[in-house]
Amino acid sequence: MAISATIYKVNMNVADMDRHVYLDGQHTVACHPSETLQRFMLRVLAWGLNADTDLQFTKGVSSAEEPDLWTKNLVDEIELWVELGLPDEKRIRKASHRAKKVIVYAYGDHAASVWWQANKTKISALKNVSVVFIRDEELKCLETLVERSMQLQLTIESEQAWLSDQHGTSIAILPEWWQR
Repeated sequence: MAISATIYKVNMNVADMDRHVYLDGQHTVACHPSETLQRFMLRVLAWGLNADTDLQFTKGVSSAEEPDLWTKNLVDEIELWVELGLPDEKRIRKASHRAKKVIVYAYGDHAASVWWQANKTKISALKNVSVVFIRDEELKCLETLVERSMQLQLTIESEQAWLSDQHGTSIAILPEWWQR
């Protein structure tokens, strides 16, 4: 018998002072059985860091053809492609041809460094691709916020983020940009 996805309700209030974006997003998000809670929370954080009324969660790890998040315009063109992890350079190149902008959120302290060194030259040639590194320590802290129903507040200022939950727990996130 297959294990089914776990469903989470996420209400996130975003105050992004850098981009002047202020909105509330209410989402029902599935966490695939093979997805860790840290990766799941990174998807939620990535939504907040790129908050937009059109930014959508996709099938994620359940689909090889879709990113973790994307924004599509009215004619179904991909405006933003958000990928998590350490994707193959060919996948990133393909995404860069399909979308106007691609953001990769890399994680895994040691593995991400090795991945970046191996792929840096080829990825740097793709002008519409950004790579952001999230530290393992921050992912562990994000995992502590997981509840089946979450009320989150994300504040972004000067490229730093603070994520708080309904219980008053607050986490500082300092994304490290490897490529813009």
